[in-house]
Amino acid sequence: MTKKGMPSAATNLWVLLGLGIAGIIFITRKLKKTVREDFGAFVERLQLLPPPQPAPPKAPHLLAGLAFAVADAFDIEGYVTGFGDPEWSRTHENASQTSLAVSVVVEGGATCVGKTVITEMGYSIFGGDKHYEAPTNPVAPARICGGSSSGSAVAVAAELVDFSLGIDSIGGVRVPAACCGVLGFRPSHGAITNTGVIPVSPSLDTIGWFAKDPSVLRRVGHVILQLGYAESRPRHVIIADDCFQLLKIPKARVTQVVIKSTEKLFGKQVLSHTNIGDYMASKVPSLKHFHNKKKNGELRVSSLKSLSNAMQLLHRHEFKSHHEEWINSTKPIVDPVVSACMKTDELLEASISSCQKIRNEARFALNSLLKDDGILVIPTLADLPPKVGAKEAFSEEYQTRALSLLAIVSMSGCCQVTLPLGSHDKCPISVSFIARHGGDRFLLDTVKAMFATLQEQVDVVSKSDLSNNAISQEESAEIAKEKGNNAFKERQWQKAVSFYSEAIKLSGKNATYYSNRAAAYLGLGSFLQAEADCSAAINLDTKNVKAYLRRGTAREMLGYYKEAIEDFRYALVLEPTNKTATLAVNRLKLF
Repeated sequence: MTKKGMPSAATNLWVLLGLGIAGIIFITRKLKKTVREDFGAFVERLQLLPPPQPAPPKAPHLLAGLAFAVADAFDIEGYVTGFGDPEWSRTHENASQTSLAVSVVVEGGATCVGKTVITEMGYSIFGGDKHYEAPTNPVAPARICGGSSSGSAVAVAAELVDFSLGIDSIGGVRVPAACCGVLGFRPSHGAITNTGVIPVSPSLDTIGWFAKDPSVLRRVGHVILQLGYAESRPRHVIIADDCFQLLKIPKARVTQVVIKSTEKLFGKQVLSHTNIGDYMASKVPSLKHFHNKKKNGELRVSSLKSLSNAMQLLHRHEFKSHHEEWINSTKPIVDPVVSACMKTDELLEASISSCQKIRNEARFALNSLLKDDGILVIPTLADLPPKVGAKEAFSEEYQTRALSLLAIVSMSGCCQVTLPLGSHDKCPISVSFIARHGGDRFLLDTVKAMFATLQEQVDVVSKSDLSNNAISQEESAEIAKEKGNNAFKERQWQKAVSFYSEAIKLSGKNATYYSNRAAAYLGLGSFLQAEADCSAAINLDTKNVKAYLRRGTAREMLGYYKEAIEDFRYALVLEPTNKTATLAVNRLKLF
């Protein structure tokens, strides 16, 4: 029994339950409304209309019918450029003219529909802002959408626009493209004028763009870069094995998609492997100034980290040079990351000339590697996008892995495209293709040529469950062999022997592996080991000409002249015009 006029406990429970449900429904509806509208991508809606279409028989504008958005670092006449900070908006006037890049795109037939969120002053690449709530990642709402051009990536991923423009200094387009599962293109440094765009770090800054459709990505590129049409195809696709070692998901989930697609479209002969860290260490001598070798002695990791360190110092120095006066005079409440950038650092000032030298050497090194028809393949990010609110993105390990990959192009000024490759653990994953500085059209053509096949292979790999299983021993052996071949070309004999030995361990029935290791042993002067390997190769393949030639060479060096001349003569039976064998036979007749 309850006292008269007093509600029962059950009644209270039902009232509270009702209020709770009503609150949940209200909040859910409110959230759904926000998400339905723009996922938090836009800071301001506006409209810039293209000129009228030309009358036939002239072709319509290339971007006719497409809508786009721009990050809030681009000037648009009559609007304040917010730069991700309310205080910046308050202390700056309306722009007197529109950014040249935006104008070119509008003249190309596209309609601008608004400005999108960027991280504060375009500085961070992992999203977050003290002043604005970060946009919601449309493909993985529990994960960050990256930065600095987060809103532009979200607008495309949510299909609110056909494409969008953003800024990329150290990853501002590439990172959000990877996090949101869309295409992101960072052109060659200096290929597009930055007039009418607030600078972050001018020697690293580029105007990039996002799209879901590769044909749209290419069309935007041809308009904004003022390119002509002359399709080309890659003749060298180079997998950066050391970069994929940093990957925190099964690397086969990414590499096999690229390898199978390349083989299907262009053939196996196009593929090769390299350790880009080793390459940069040997070709960018100024990196030694920033060298910080790890305890495990992995030079390739430390050289990419050194490249990253130089990039971060340059980024910080130039940002500070452009914005320190405004920050000191206005004293806005800025993000701790931006605030830390303003601190005086004598080491920073002393290192800038070295950073600039590294940047120049890095461009020359990658241009030499890739030439006009080469593509370097790396992961865009080593990790899946961190969860919203997680501190993971700001840990030293996460930043080192991410920035080591991003620095390759930021410091070389080459062009890079982020390509979505489906998902892993319900998170978007991607790969990046890099072409030489100035190779923008070639890279856009490669995306167009490969995109559909890459998506087909994503389905194949997913169905075959390669994401949860190691690749076959034969495929692993081939990768080890390619590493050995690259080491051999660099005359790194001992390293080549190690890689060929790894290939033999994985697949011991392949004559080529033994024959190749024999060649490396010859380079080391280990003639007995070379002879033994050639004999093993011949037992597996009696028509392996190279094995007979190499065994003949080993036996000649050991003084076994009779056996040596027999090997060279047998090589001539297999290849009657072989000059090496002919010269050896004539030389050994004296014995």
